[in-house]
Amino acid sequence: MAFLTRLALCGATVSFLLFFYVLCVQGPLYWSIVPVRPFYVLTQGTSSSSGDSEEPLHSKNSSDQWNHPPPTSPFHPELSSGTVLHEHTGATQTRKTQTSTAAQHQKPAGNKVQDVSKSTSSPEGVGRTRTSANTPALQRPQPTQAARPTEPPFIGDTYMSEDVPPQTDCPGGIRNQVAQTEFGGRFLQHIPVLQFAKHATLEQYQRLSKYPGAHGWGGIDYKTVVETLSVLNLSANWQLLDDWRDRSNQSKCIRCAVVGNGGILKDSKKGPEIDSHHYVFRTNGAIIKGFEQDVGSRTTHYTFSTNTLMNSVRSYAGVGYRGPPVSKETRYIFLPDHDRDYLLMKAAATHTPVERGPEKAKDPLKYFGEDVSAEKLKMYHPDFIRYIRNRFLRSNALKTKYKNIYRPSTGAVMLLAALHTCDQVSAYGFMTPDYKNYSDHYYDNSYHPVGFFINHDLRMEMSLWQQLHQAGLLRLYMRQ
Repeated sequence: MAFLTRLALCGATVSFLLFFYVLCVQGPLYWSIVPVRPFYVLTQGTSSSSGDSEEPLHSKNSSDQWNHPPPTSPFHPELSSGTVLHEHTGATQTRKTQTSTAAQHQKPAGNKVQDVSKSTSSPEGVGRTRTSANTPALQRPQPTQAARPTEPPFIGDTYMSEDVPPQTDCPGGIRNQVAQTEFGGRFLQHIPVLQFAKHATLEQYQRLSKYPGAHGWGGIDYKTVVETLSVLNLSANWQLLDDWRDRSNQSKCIRCAVVGNGGILKDSKKGPEIDSHHYVFRTNGAIIKGFEQDVGSRTTHYTFSTNTLMNSVRSYAGVGYRGPPVSKETRYIFLPDHDRDYLLMKAAATHTPVERGPEKAKDPLKYFGEDVSAEKLKMYHPDFIRYIRNRFLRSNALKTKYKNIYRPSTGAVMLLAALHTCDQVSAYGFMTPDYKNYSDHYYDNSYHPVGFFINHDLRMEMSLWQQLHQAGLLRLYMRQ
């Protein structure tokens, strides 16, 4: 009996020691605490009905992963060998930009900041043509959507807002339609399309100098910005369609034709239709002489950067390009990629040689004609270019080492500027899904395939044009 008692005690002791060993030694493997995953509250506007997307706006048709640079041509005006890469700030400055803007995306919007993506036009502007020469009232930079915690600071989805009444009350205009489409949450009615003298303040310089290239004033000294924008002090400089009152002919809707240089226009016979619009936009190597039946003859707005202009002059001289179209109605819209754009702008406005840079001592009248004046010159606002990159053309290139040289193509900036200004927009000569059936340009003497470049995402742009066309915001010319 004593033996059985001792045996029971030994068994109990062994069981207790085994339990203690499992609890204290092996316990952490079975009782480890699962960490709680953090979550973030994304604030929304007080009157949100559209809901800005919190995800990058990728196109379904854009399959490029940007693992390696696409094949390039040394003759394309958008990217000549070494030129575009040289014109954008390097990696060192990019790191400084990201550090200096990090706080901006963590700071909540103040109580007095209005979400301009939900704004509506002021009532007093409805039904009237704006004739006042007063500059639009500027508001402080405003966060237009809640920034994602992981969003890179260089994205900078915060923009200046301007209260500019619409020039018409077109019942079927883009402004009235866009809220009912998939683009309602992306489209900002009060984004400044152009920059002018009133924007050249130290406060704005400190804000925009955080962003390189066409998306800000990074790499451009304050003195250059002030001296250039100071010549853009007329009402025509902040109105893209500055002469609408004179040419409206009591029309309730502003009709704009935006003409690219795609080979789809060859033998299209669309010239008369293009010229019938109130305004006709063109870009880069726009060769008109000899192609009037296909592309029209009028040019009211010519969009370019100094880089694309000079490259077009070099690349397309053999097929007839001599420079920008020159006429009494033509306005010249600079896409500011670098300080050379500001320097050429100032020289053209003052009829003086370019002070410095690659175009030093060149006569701007050679490009824009003897009658060019400050009234005929305009310059896209960096906020607008950054906005269309962020909201409409956020390419995978922004996730790569090429992020500082990526921007929407010059033609894309021009077309989206028209969509933010005109009531009705027709696009001709832009890339369509059957682009392989046509040469790169309508004026090519022989077939040349479309070239793809690391600084643009042309397939994403092509997809965007299709989506805008299907949404009824754009009438895109297609053969099929």
